[in-house]
Amino acid sequence: MTALQQRIDTLDRAGIETRIPHRGAMCLLDRMTSWSAERIECVAVNHRDAAHPLRTRSGLLASASIEYAAQAMALHGALSASAAGHEPSAGFLASARDVRLQAWRLDDLAGDLVVAAERQAADGSRILYAFTIHHDGREIASGRVAVVLDAAAIAP
Repeated sequence: MTALQQRIDTLDRAGIETRIPHRGAMCLLDRMTSWSAERIECVAVNHRDAAHPLRTRSGLLASASIEYAAQAMALHGALSASAAGHEPSAGFLASARDVRLQAWRLDDLAGDLVVAAERQAADGSRILYAFTIHHDGREIASGRVAVVLDAAAIAP
């Protein structure tokens, strides 16, 4: 564990907002509860908010889980880059695969969402993460997401 990881064991919403590109209501994570070189775990509480930016007339659909996971991945990337003494690279979600949704909506879930992401593979331009989202101890979403780093630098 690096010195930075020892100092940053948890983050609140304000700390998260300084490390990911999303601000205000679009910052979906409330706090980061743990992280390591390979894994991050965060908590979200805003899924019940009637003013949620991803909410539709049908409510907050479970497909929004992918954005919750992507923000956890962005935070993991920022923390990992800082721990290595680098500036974080901009990342762009390239694909979501094997996504399994065990709920139709998120806004009717009474408790917090626990968002976990684990880095499966990485090179200088791509990262593959697996993610899970739990509510009240039950998995409600899972899948894999591929992230392209600094897409402008690798474009033909």
